[in-house]
Amino acid sequence: MKRLTWFALAITLIATGFASKTPYQAVLQHSRIRGRPHGPNVCAMQNIQGTDKKYFTNCKQWYHRKICGKPTVVSYECCPGYEKVIGEKGCPAALPLVNIYKTLGVVGATTTKMYSERANLQEEIEGPGSFTFFAPSNEAWAALPTEILDALVSNVNIELLNALHYHMINKRLTSDDLKHGTSFSSMYQDFDVHIHHYSNGIVTVNCARLVKTDQHATNGIVHVVDRVITAITNNVNSLIDTDDDLDTLRTAVAAAGLTSLLENEGSYTIFAPTNEAFEKIPPETLTRILGDPVSLKDLLNYHILKNLHCSESIVAGTPLETLQGTVLEVGCNGEEMTINGKAIVTQRDKLGTNGVIHYVNELLIPDSAKTLLELAEGSVVTASKLFKDAGLTDHLIGSEAVTLLAPLNDAFKDKSLAMTPDMKKLLRNHILKEKFSSKSLYHGQELETLGGLKLRVFVFRNRLCIENACIAAHDKNGRFANMFIVDKLLTPPMGTVMDVLKADDRFSTLVGAIQRAGLTELLNEKGAYTFFAPTNAAFSAMPPADLNKLMNPKELANLLRYHIGEEFLVSSAVTSHTRMKPLTGDKLELGALNSTLYVNRVPVVEADLMATNGVVHAVDVIVKPRQSQIYFIICM
Repeated sequence: MKRLTWFALAITLIATGFASKTPYQAVLQHSRIRGRPHGPNVCAMQNIQGTDKKYFTNCKQWYHRKICGKPTVVSYECCPGYEKVIGEKGCPAALPLVNIYKTLGVVGATTTKMYSERANLQEEIEGPGSFTFFAPSNEAWAALPTEILDALVSNVNIELLNALHYHMINKRLTSDDLKHGTSFSSMYQDFDVHIHHYSNGIVTVNCARLVKTDQHATNGIVHVVDRVITAITNNVNSLIDTDDDLDTLRTAVAAAGLTSLLENEGSYTIFAPTNEAFEKIPPETLTRILGDPVSLKDLLNYHILKNLHCSESIVAGTPLETLQGTVLEVGCNGEEMTINGKAIVTQRDKLGTNGVIHYVNELLIPDSAKTLLELAEGSVVTASKLFKDAGLTDHLIGSEAVTLLAPLNDAFKDKSLAMTPDMKKLLRNHILKEKFSSKSLYHGQELETLGGLKLRVFVFRNRLCIENACIAAHDKNGRFANMFIVDKLLTPPMGTVMDVLKADDRFSTLVGAIQRAGLTELLNEKGAYTFFAPTNAAFSAMPPADLNKLMNPKELANLLRYHIGEEFLVSSAVTSHTRMKPLTGDKLELGALNSTLYVNRVPVVEADLMATNGVVHAVDVIVKPRQSQIYFIICM
């Protein structure tokens, strides 16, 4: 018992240790574990093929072998603070502890070391003190625009020195101290540097990623970063105000009353649509949104994330919440930042004191700012065209509080799309008179359509259906109206089960059999039946001996009652191994494969013929009880 108690305590301490690690340290620890077979203090690194970008690996990246959708190559390198020793495995030796100036050379930031000497910073970072130096890598200096670099090196005693001082903090800060959302005064006029420590282990300073961290020195610590950072003095509203490429956005922000939000304290991410992005929108749509304060505010809030995300923090598609309340899928594809899977970001990481701006060349319009027609055109193209052809456009672009039942494109496969009077009438019955949320629908509820019909709601274990059409996606909530995407074209009930059978010539033999068996009244009365109705072909295929048995009304009634389930079930609500109790007999076993419904392994040739007291599924074979399978276990 005592041994178990000590074991439990040890497990608790280990779990607590992992839980207390920062995200960066947790990823570093995982890289250490993956590198352990190669010797002490070896870390596994993932390098994006074709680039010089390397990352410590987390569990997901390790198994996927992808970062930003691109394949990675694993390499094994010394973990921060260690180096190799000739003839020994791994990285057994700690790096020599020297001053910051010499440490810059040790970690390969030789350009920063050279500029420190030229700017007369060497003496300061060799001398006494406790500094943090965010040292740009050699590649970071090489990536600076020529005119900026020339301006710095042409005035080394002021401009270059100031730039380097902005990369320094007058105290030692390890990666553990670099908490998400913190700011520290730099050694250049106390201008703040802004730290973000993301849950995926990425750490940034002014959106520059720390690529080598925690390189300790006698007088401080060095973190190598992947870009040269500049002082941040303006809020995001000021950045928008002073950029001619954001003129339309600036006007829209003022009209929506969001100026104060973008001026005040915060930590936002703004996907700023350029003038070009607004120009791509149809004029009538843009005019409508700009003229509607609610739609305009939703539109702009949809471009603003609740939290600050530098581009370097994104290494895979991630749903991020907007101020509008819904999410954007922010991801990356190689070097490109993507939004909802599209590479529309043209400029990244314009940092302000209260957020970061990424420029986009395409307007992001949320569902809440769209008309019903715009919702339909964005997801169910065939249905949207048919609704327009049916003369229903006014209902889809106005301010009526209605709900559109929009069938998927596949729902029209093998169906005539001719705009007949019956089709117009049917499409009109796909618009409900009220604005509904699917979450508010309940079993047995009746929904009135513009055509005057009452449609029934059926709640199944795994599906929510309106008549035969089941909801196939999340609600689309538009500006004034909502849209349910459904898997089928509606077939409203036109009578009882008996009426449905009488109206279809395929069931003439069945109708006579029902009458002889005395089941007519049952199929006309109120109920909720599922009838697997044999067609004329099913009866014709029966052996003569079996047909002769049906001359007996009792035998006939038993056969037919076995085809009638005691509950109501449309085809889309059937899952594998669904069972139904028939009116007579043990059970009916239902299943679905490749959009075909099966009953006792007999395929249904046409499903969901709706009736007021049930549903009819046509079968071309008489359904018989399945033989029970008996398994014998032979012991040897």
